[in-house]
Amino acid sequence: MTDKTEKKQIRLPLWAGGLIVAATAAVVIVLGLLSVSVMERRWEAQRPMMVVKPIADFEPDNAVWGQNWPREYETYRKTEISDTQTLFGGSFPRDYLEADPYQVVLFAGYGFSEDYKQARGHYWAVNDARETKRVKKPDHAATCWTCKSTDVPRLMNSMGARAFYASNFHDLTDQIKHPIGCQDCHDPATMRLRITRPGLIEGFAAMGKDISQATHQQMRSLVCAQCHVEYYFANEAAADKKNYLTFPWHKGTTVESMLDYYDAMDFSDYIHPVSKTPIVKAQHPDYELYQTGIHAYRGVSCADCHMPYFTEGGMKFTDHHVRSPLQNISSSCAVCHRWSEQEIRSRVETIQTKVYETKLKAEKAIVSAHFDVAEAVRAGATDQMLKSVRTLIRHAQFRWDYVSASNGMGFHSPQECMRILADAIDQAQQARVLAAQILARQGIKESPAYPDLTTRQNALQAIAPYLKP
Repeated sequence: MTDKTEKKQIRLPLWAGGLIVAATAAVVIVLGLLSVSVMERRWEAQRPMMVVKPIADFEPDNAVWGQNWPREYETYRKTEISDTQTLFGGSFPRDYLEADPYQVVLFAGYGFSEDYKQARGHYWAVNDARETKRVKKPDHAATCWTCKSTDVPRLMNSMGARAFYASNFHDLTDQIKHPIGCQDCHDPATMRLRITRPGLIEGFAAMGKDISQATHQQMRSLVCAQCHVEYYFANEAAADKKNYLTFPWHKGTTVESMLDYYDAMDFSDYIHPVSKTPIVKAQHPDYELYQTGIHAYRGVSCADCHMPYFTEGGMKFTDHHVRSPLQNISSSCAVCHRWSEQEIRSRVETIQTKVYETKLKAEKAIVSAHFDVAEAVRAGATDQMLKSVRTLIRHAQFRWDYVSASNGMGFHSPQECMRILADAIDQAQQARVLAAQILARQGIKESPAYPDLTTRQNALQAIAPYLKP
């Protein structure tokens, strides 16, 4: 008896076998063509490395490098774009003094009180350095060219770093033409990342570290750290140093260790005309702040966020359009953070806004402290009486500027920035309490009359009586 559950054998028609063979052959052909296409594109992507046009060791022209590495050069050229904005950054020249008149007072008597704009893309580095009012003095130091041009390594090689730093800014204008680019970070023979500025090498040595031991991933941040750091111009006759660019890392890279270093050598960039406080102008300690943040802890480099990888023609390469990650969220932030672009932007801007609001509170407290000291001087207070007050103001302002001058509005290390700003507010308020006590001893118990600083013009008028004619 036949089992009723037995399945009926399925027989394919004779023509189906031919169809399967044809379909299989078609798939094989398609996969073969796809494989050939991918290999050809990879060969095309690698071709510039195989058919290299020799590049001189100190070739400053980025277009020459672009002949061998066209994809990288094409993306680099996008740093010419200067009209993009994020909430607190972007590539357009935002005028900080118009947006925040308190900074006119904070930098009174110094060039940043006259002209202080947000930097545009790397493409504009040389042009913007020439145009800023901060370099109009005839004896301005050539050291200010250090981070602006690929011509700098060539000049340092021919002149020597000491002679370069000791030169006049305007005397080198005709020799510095090419903006930040390939030469600053790459060895033309191997394209490996390299350090071309002595300041960073010497900064590591001052901490007892050898930068040549850095890994490739570390180098993807260190090439940025050649410029995005705190530094000062050292002048030491005994060491034959004039305007020698120096990193104050001898005691460490925290804001406290740098202040200790500056205080020990009694260094200041200018004397504030309102309070007569010796001020240290912070530059842009992005690298130092980044080191204290979660991204550095996780091994994420500057380039991972600001110059992320992407693929073209089956090959991965680095996007050289250096910019805010908020302008390229899908290729930067979203690689690790699996949220929507809107959610990522909202989280970043919320953090930045909190830092910004705290920064403004620090500014108001420090500016008030400057005017409190001016009132105490008018009341007859001596320098000795005001010494501790001025020290507090000096420390508070450097801390505020340490955060304010950094890019990213605190996002590189939010907790550290808020800690630093909290200390700045605390020290400024301590200075104000001491100043009030000194005023009381001088017979003045009323609070000083503080000027209206709601506009840049008002701020300029407020500091005008304190500036030397």
